[in-house]
Amino acid sequence: VQLQASGGGLVQAGGSLRLSCAASGRAFENYFMGWFRQAPGNERECVATISRGGGTTYYADFVRGRFTISRDNAKNTVYLQMNSLKFEDTAVYYCAARSTGSGSNYRLYPYWGQGTLVTVSS
Repeated sequence: VQLQASGGGLVQAGGSLRLSCAASGRAFENYFMGWFRQAPGNERECVATISRGGGTTYYADFVRGRFTISRDNAKNTVYLQMNSLKFEDTAVYYCAARSTGSGSNYRLYPYWGQGTLVTVSS
């Protein structure tokens, strides 16, 4: 599967952005999806994940209540709605997919999008 992330940009603290990740290739509904981020000098970290059918989601503590992950299998797309953005949310955001298993360990995701930069000004 090939992944293309979009929707990043510059936003003021307290603002919102919606990231999209469009997938092409084999059946999208067979993939467990995640959003990850990496700030300069930091290790890549999991932001949120969503199950293949969309019924189960996971959020990192630092975004829970502010971000929402969703997917539309008919459109082969996963989304990350980000509200109440903080300066510390500044990072490159990546979508990733795995065909087997689930979880938040980025090392176990074989398929990655190119990343989209989110910059939050304070």
